[in-house]
Amino acid sequence: MPAQALSFDPNQVLVMILAGGEGKRLYPLTLDRAKPAVPFAGRYRIIDIVLSNFVNSGLSRIKVLTQYKSASLEEHIARVWRLSPILDQFIEAIPAQQRTGLSWFKGSADAVFQCQHVITDERPEIVCIFGGDHVYKMDIRQMIQAHIAKKATATVAAIPVPRSDASEFGVLEINEEGRIVAFHEKVKNPPTMPGSDDMCLASMGNYVFDSDVLIRELNRDANVEASKHDFGHDILPRMVADGQEIFAYDFAQNRVPGEEDRALGYWRDIGTIEAYWEAQMDLIAIHPLFNLYNERWPIRTGVTHDPPAKFVFRDEAHARVGIATDSMVSHGCIISGGRIHRSVLSVGCRINSFSEVEESVLFERVRIGRHSKIRRCIIDKDVEVPSGVEVGFNLEADRKRFFVTENGLVVIPKRAKLDDEKMWRL
Repeated sequence: MPAQALSFDPNQVLVMILAGGEGKRLYPLTLDRAKPAVPFAGRYRIIDIVLSNFVNSGLSRIKVLTQYKSASLEEHIARVWRLSPILDQFIEAIPAQQRTGLSWFKGSADAVFQCQHVITDERPEIVCIFGGDHVYKMDIRQMIQAHIAKKATATVAAIPVPRSDASEFGVLEINEEGRIVAFHEKVKNPPTMPGSDDMCLASMGNYVFDSDVLIRELNRDANVEASKHDFGHDILPRMVADGQEIFAYDFAQNRVPGEEDRALGYWRDIGTIEAYWEAQMDLIAIHPLFNLYNERWPIRTGVTHDPPAKFVFRDEAHARVGIATDSMVSHGCIISGGRIHRSVLSVGCRINSFSEVEESVLFERVRIGRHSKIRRCIIDKDVEVPSGVEVGFNLEADRKRFFVTENGLVVIPKRAKLDDEKMWRL
């Protein structure tokens, strides 16, 4: 979107990213890190996606609210996301501080309430409140433009989903103008969108507020003892009940520079191990919907000094060939006579001779020993798989050694040690 088309001043927009979630359903990947700090796509962390969306949108006054096991997340932000202070640009982490009492964040709204001093200090006209743990591309300027055009006090980003799946989401009931008339939180028979009998509008948990309205509603909610202090559950439904101008923004209409029309509306909630793995498998499609190779809308992160990936050995007679197919291999990796297929390798992995890795996600510095076979696994960082080990082929045996999901994905936790009996321990 050209800068001259904007009807607002980007310097009057404050962004608050909610990144304090525990991420229980991503255990054991969240055993000692916050969910937004979980690695993604080889060289990124999940938080990089939403931060890239804002920076690419020209919005660079950002506070990241942290709480649960936040050390690695805060370090990543401090080391990687350094903007220009002379231009009043910043991306800064705000850990939970118990500024309003002796309690940690009780919900999404309470997190912002406890950090509202940031809003009063910066004095923005508009506040964007977004989650830090979804996979999507969005030009947020377009949502803000819609918010202003509708003269809304708050705007909720939403995505059309099939009615058969909508019971898993908070669904927005809207009128023909897009104004929200009711919220339905994970109900069996959610209302459909106007003009459609089989699609519902699910909230993405991303909001735009007029600053003064947000402060007023946060203070109002803080005095309601029965409140869960959550935007989707309490604040926004209460505002709708009061007759305030709350509108839905259809994310499927958002246009990102350099993206094909077929990618419109791509959004993944990676709150479970299965969803996280599926989002990674999306990346290695021949024409992925979430395209990391769009130079006009890059997903940004830090740089390392690791060398390029290397593939060695071509002894086809003895099946000792370093090869990767339909995969993403990060820098610093060495594929040394092993084979990988439909997999994502993070920085510094090594795949040794005669080993095979298929439909798996390997975090930093994972080592796969000779003659080992890995299938449908997520292996956290600094794990060394000894020679001759097979994982993902006998799920009953794997359940005795590792964490296995209902759908048969095997997860090996960070720095797990595999002893002679192939048992792991932390």
